[in-house]
Amino acid sequence: MSGNVAKEGRRRAPPSNGAAPAPGAAALANGQASPLEPLARLFRDLRSSPAGLSDREAARRLEVFGGNELSRRGGRRWPGELARQFTQPLAVLLAVAAMLAWVSGTPRLAIAIVAVIFLNAGFAFAQEMQAERAVEALAAFLPERARVRRDGLVRQVEARLLVPGDVLLIEEGESVCADARLMTGTVDVDMSTLTGESVPVTRSAGRANPGEPLLRAGEMVFSGTACTGGEAEALVTATGMSTEIGRIAALSQRTGRDQSPLERQITRATWLIAFVAVGAGIAFLPIGLAAGLGMASAASFAIGLLVANVPEGLLPTITLALAVGVRDMAHRGALVKRLSAVETLGSTSVICTDKTGTLTENRMHVTTVWTPDGEAAGLPADGAPAGQQPDLGPLLRIAAACSNADLHGIAGEPAGDPTELALLDLAAGRGLDVSAARRDKRRLRLFRFDPRLKLMTTVDELDDGMAVHTKGAPEQVLALCTTICRGGRDQPITAADRDAAVRVMTGYAGGGLRVLAFAYRVLPAAAAVPDRREDAEQNLCLAGLAAMLDPPREAVPAAIERVHHAGIRIHVVTGDNGLTAAAVARRVGIGAGGLTVVTGRELDAMAEDDLDRLLSSGSEVVFARSSPEAKLRIADALRAMGQIVAMTGDGVNDAPALRRADIGVAMGRSGTDVAREAATMVLTDDNFATIAAAVESGRRVYDNVRKFICYIFTHAVPEVAPFLIFALAGGAVPVPLTVMELLAIDLGTDTLPALALSREPAEPGLMDRPPRPRTQGVISRGMLARAWGFLGVISAVLVMVGFFLTLRHAGWHPGVATGSGTPLNHAYRQATTVAWLGIVACQIGTAFAVRTDHASLRSVGFFSNRFLLGGIGFSLAFAAALVYLPVLHGFFGTAALAPAQLVTVAPFPLIVWGADEIRRALLRRRRQATERAP
Repeated sequence: MSGNVAKEGRRRAPPSNGAAPAPGAAALANGQASPLEPLARLFRDLRSSPAGLSDREAARRLEVFGGNELSRRGGRRWPGELARQFTQPLAVLLAVAAMLAWVSGTPRLAIAIVAVIFLNAGFAFAQEMQAERAVEALAAFLPERARVRRDGLVRQVEARLLVPGDVLLIEEGESVCADARLMTGTVDVDMSTLTGESVPVTRSAGRANPGEPLLRAGEMVFSGTACTGGEAEALVTATGMSTEIGRIAALSQRTGRDQSPLERQITRATWLIAFVAVGAGIAFLPIGLAAGLGMASAASFAIGLLVANVPEGLLPTITLALAVGVRDMAHRGALVKRLSAVETLGSTSVICTDKTGTLTENRMHVTTVWTPDGEAAGLPADGAPAGQQPDLGPLLRIAAACSNADLHGIAGEPAGDPTELALLDLAAGRGLDVSAARRDKRRLRLFRFDPRLKLMTTVDELDDGMAVHTKGAPEQVLALCTTICRGGRDQPITAADRDAAVRVMTGYAGGGLRVLAFAYRVLPAAAAVPDRREDAEQNLCLAGLAAMLDPPREAVPAAIERVHHAGIRIHVVTGDNGLTAAAVARRVGIGAGGLTVVTGRELDAMAEDDLDRLLSSGSEVVFARSSPEAKLRIADALRAMGQIVAMTGDGVNDAPALRRADIGVAMGRSGTDVAREAATMVLTDDNFATIAAAVESGRRVYDNVRKFICYIFTHAVPEVAPFLIFALAGGAVPVPLTVMELLAIDLGTDTLPALALSREPAEPGLMDRPPRPRTQGVISRGMLARAWGFLGVISAVLVMVGFFLTLRHAGWHPGVATGSGTPLNHAYRQATTVAWLGIVACQIGTAFAVRTDHASLRSVGFFSNRFLLGGIGFSLAFAAALVYLPVLHGFFGTAALAPAQLVTVAPFPLIVWGADEIRRALLRRRRQATERAP
């Protein structure tokens, strides 16, 4: 930001009502103030206050400072991306052909090949840029948000709208969206993006040391980092490119795009094609010379081989297919952050899923409360008493105090964990004050929920003292209890009391209910507030249990069935009770072939070999009371077995497992910023059914890539065959196809149908096939046999038959001259036109043939891919122009055809498609016979 802009901000900023104009903020941006100066002075310089800015002042500062965004990394990247297209192996191969054409004395052909290089590079560049924009546009679905205090109220705004002087609220699982000075609270922050340190550091509000380096200052948090624990309020001191991460971005503008495994396979295949083409040219060149060809004819032959073997549209078509898959998944609720993930999704063999919110609706409702004095069953949603009820006061007071949820949160909407909101609903229905303001005012210490301990504890002020309030997994809470609340009094807990609580808990969990236990301890009057968790969580008094129902999502059972049909196993990895998780799993269809329940303690004690045997057995597994480390261990074990693993998660501690899995799946609604950042895919609806839909989309994209590769490879045979016949005949047979006509095929009639095949709908039975192995390449022997040995051979035979029939009808026989000025020259030009048009016709038949790999064309519908019909329409129009526009005849060497010659070519599409339809029918019949055989 320039000084002039800052001065303009100072001139137009009026005196304020406490939320200041921008002068101090501008001074800070210009280096006249330090974020490490005393907090009171920093408030003065930023003209802010603990109540935050006003909306009007924030809007003014946004005009002065600009949005809280980093400039695009790498700036103008398009020149480098465009230049990269000219170093692709196929472009290099065409350049070699152009040089050969120039040296051999055919400059017009050389210029045409160079034009093809430039057109293809521009086309590939446009497709890559479109794919990149498609992925970048997904950020609009999940804009990063921040909680700020403005006009004294907590608001949620887009992170790009933050300005210096805003009061930022930070808590566990959230990204830090700006550089800020802590005002209150303590947080653990992952600083790895700035410092490279893998261990989170603790930052706490307090007195700053102005001489300390900014990144080491214990009172500062920075944009681009993530809060892994605690909560705090902070004063924003810098935004956008003025932040530390903005400074780093300005110093080092690194760019780069990783190729997906699929693209790497295709790149290797293109190099192979290049070597084959060059090798064929070198091998057949002596043959042509030995057969009596002149050097010019031999060079023409070599150029023809090179051009015929170059599938120019292959790489951009693959990029477009992946980008189309990304967009389709986004419309279905799965936001994929990398193009390569589309391909990986299609080969997923194991899904490790959470239970709450993914298999279930994450819409908790307390159904039953148990206390040592009795059970309150069938509570309505509003928590109103139903008939004679035991005293629920102690339990409800714990539920109201030991919580971070807010029934009347931002804009009056409930905010927080659904379990805690359900408990607050129950307490509010019984007349308790559950306001966040009252709770926070009385809170003296918070020990946040620990996913390993399965406990959350607070120390709260009472009217006449202090008390510890704890809630968590029943088995964990029971282990800490020495007394039990019965008849309003604390009594020593007995073995019979423990057994009774366990029986109740087991019964609730076996019915698929989530169960939490509640306990408390009143501290002596002179006691200090416990500083350590272990000092607080001891000698507790059991208040009771609450059972909650979280119904399964309606679409999940059908999605589970589809995934099972696809040969994908599902393991449930949850922090919930094993009985509860198993009941929900069975209800949605998981474990139909056998379900094993393994607790966290059992997993921790399990040797690696035992875990491998468990995971390789036929049964699906519920990993209950599991820790984040368990998720990581499970992902590692499955990947070591060669499985492609999709792992769901939503918490901060899930991030390592999400990164380690082949596909990390984060929850868009309930997930933390940290989990979403670590994941490969984000579910906007947190629904398991969306994972199943994404797997199906991934398989469809992979199949479509194979379809257009088969389509492109098929045409190499009828394009190469004419030149081989010319060389082997030693010139007795004229070249059945000119190089310019080859360029017309590769440039004019080949590309659009190939692109259209990337939009092909899913083939029937797509989700009934087992996952493909991790090692399976996109180009297989079966595909090459179909493309080169079947469809290609049929096309080549048809093309050569059309060529020879046309020449023979004009009276030609081997050895007769057909060059310029000879009586048969016009017939020869018509024959090459028939050969060229025959390849175009065979392309149409091949396009319809490769639409399915196994099923019949009727099963997917003749007209179901309107893009393909449009591409074929363009190819036919282009072909008609080359055949019947005289202005193009001289350039491409074509000639107008008579109706009889068109009739010769007309059946070619039907013959090619029909032959492959018969082949697929025979394969289906053979497969069915094999399946029926004992």
